[in-house]
Parts: sequence; structure tokens; C-alpha cells
Amino acid sequence: MKKQSGQTIFKLFLREASIVAKDHSLLLTLLMAPLLYAFFYGSIYINKEEEEVRLAVVDDDRTTFSRLLQQTIEDSPMIELLYFPNLGEAREQMYRGNCQGYMYIPKGTESNLLSLKQSTIVIAANAARFLPSSDILTNVQQICLTVGAGVRLQYFEKSEGMSSTIARQSVMPINLDYRPMYNVKTSYGDFLLPGLLALILQQTLLIGLSESVAGERQNLRLGNWLKGGIFTAIWGKGLFYLLLFSAYAFFFLNVNYRMLSLSMRGSGIELSVIFLLFFLTLIPMAQFIGSLFKTQFLCLQMMAFSTYPIFLITGYAWPFDLLPRVVQAVSMLLPTTPFFEIYLSIVQSGAGLTSQPGALLHLAILWLLYSSLAYYMLVRIKRRELATTTV
Repeated sequence: MKKQSGQTIFKLFLREASIVAKDHSLLLTLLMAPLLYAFFYGSIYINKEEEEVRLAVVDDDRTTFSRLLQQTIEDSPMIELLYFPNLGEAREQMYRGNCQGYMYIPKGTESNLLSLKQSTIVIAANAARFLPSSDILTNVQQICLTVGAGVRLQYFEKSEGMSSTIARQSVMPINLDYRPMYNVKTSYGDFLLPGLLALILQQTLLIGLSESVAGERQNLRLGNWLKGGIFTAIWGKGLFYLLLFSAYAFFFLNVNYRMLSLSMRGSGIELSVIFLLFFLTLIPMAQFIGSLFKTQFLCLQMMAFSTYPIFLITGYAWPFDLLPRVVQAVSMLLPTTPFFEIYLSIVQSGAGLTSQPGALLHLAILWLLYSSLAYYMLVRIKRRELATTTV
């Protein structure tokens, strides 16, 4: 009996391969879209970090300190300075989008600094664009603190006769040792790309398989597909997608990761296991979704619009705890949520598979849930069709 069931699953695997080869929509979704999206979206963020963000500067101080400050900022690969004689022109350039902000050094800045008075340098950044404003603030603030401390250090050494050690302690009583972990350069590309590649695999699998199940109903092939039993039908069709997307995952982690210079700190074996569990959960989920539609086109339309919402509510782009309660509840029904938790801890932090036991249990529960729902829906549809045929 087991041998016969295995042969049926293999026959359904070959049947699905034949269906995909003849269906242009499935062929495009399953064979073209994963690679096209991975390389296209990956190429957008291949540089990972911004460079030469334009910042206007107005220097009313015109002192050694102000020139040193500007030169130090100019030497940074992140910032490109544009010089203007007054604030009006600098603001106008920012309004036109020719620069992302302006820096104003008021008159008397150096003298205040040397007399141990507080000096204020104005940084106005265009916060309508998040990345440029953040990069400007982070880099310029750090440079201003460093250069300002250097000027006061020289003052204490020359005017007060302090030793270098005592002068340094007076200038910087607290030394912050800032060490970003994992995403060392804190680049947007290193943050976004690992999740984006996994999301491409998920969505193309969900769209392709749900569209295939809807096609069985549309083309009246359900009887032929389900004749060997519901369980056999689910995993006979699912086996094709499991093998195909396992190959895609292997390709992404070995080719795309290297092309995009992404770090993979965890165990490849453990990563393979979590991807396998992820795909085993997505397969019945996709078949349950596909069983809700009678036409491929309607299924494709609905699933195509799900990509961005899924990305937003899984806690990847925004902290999960800060999402509305209703959105959190919906997110908990998605395999993406526990998968991202485990996948990112392995890839970025080098953690082990068992470091997230709650997420593993969550994924296992979702596998059981969607397997049951897919089984129930296909049994219901089969009974309905048998009743219609009898009548």
C-alpha cells in the first residue's frame, strides 16, 4: 500500500511538472519570476550604503576651526558639501532638491569653543527622505564632536599646560565605545536584502501553487488530481514545489548572497532545515488558498496584492510589538512571521536553530493548521463535485 502511494505521489509530481510546462502563467511565475525578482531587486540595493549625500554649508565664522570642520566632513565618503554665502540660498537649494539639508556655522563659534562656552552649529536635514537625513545627522554629528573635542584638547594642552591624558579626560569625561553588531556598517541593503530574498521565495511559491490548484477547478481536472486520495494529492503536487523552491533557496544562499556580499553567519545545515520546514508549511497553505478560487486569474490577482501587506505585518520592517493588536493577530497566522524570526537569527546573528523554540513551535502549529484546512477544503470540494455529478 505504501509502495503504491509512493508511486502515486511520484506520478502526481510528474503530472504537475507537465502542467507547469504547458501553462504559460505558471511557467512565468515559477521559473522566471524568482530569478528575475531576486536579481532585479538585489541590484537596486547592491551598493547597500549611500555615498556623497549633498549638504549645503554656510560659514559665517570663517576661522581655522570652521575650515577644519568643513574639510573633515568633505573627506567623509558619505557627505558632499556645497558652499553658499547665505542661508537663503542654502534653503532654496534644499527646497529644489539639489541638496538634502544645510549646515550653518555662526560667527563666534571658534571663540566660544576656546573660551569653554557652548557653541551651536545648525544642521537642517530634509527628513521627508529618511535615509539621507539619518546619514547626514549621524555623520556630521560625530565629526562635529570629534573636531570640537580636538580643538579644546589643544587649548587645554597649550594654554592650561595639562598633559595629554588629563586634557583628554577633561574634554571627554565619558568615552562611548559604540560597536554595531552583525550589520557592522548599519547599511540599509544588509538589513533589507536577506528578508527580501526570502519573501520572493515565499510569494512566488504561494502564487504559483495556489494558481495551480485554482486551475484544477477551472479546467475541471479535480477528479483526476484527487482520485488517489486527498493526502496523496496534496503532497504529490506539493513535492514538485518543495524540490523546485529548495533548489531556489540553495541558489539564492550561495549565488545571490555572494553577489550581494551578504553575510551568512549561521550553519548551512540548520538554515536548510528551517527552509524545509518553511516550505512544508507554505505548500498546504497555498493549496488551501487556491481551493477558495474557481479561476486562475482571480487567484493570481488576489495573491499578487498580498506581497507588500505580508512584508509589512510580519515585524520585519517595523517592530512586531508596536503593530496594532488586530494586525498582530493576522500576522501570527502567517508562516513568514516565525520563519523570519528564526531565519534572521541564523543568517545575521549566527544563532542556532533551537535558539528560537517558540518560533519553531509556532511554525509547526501553522503547518498542522494549514494541512488540516487544505485537507478539509479539498474533501468538501470533492464531495460537492461528486454530488453534482450524481444529480
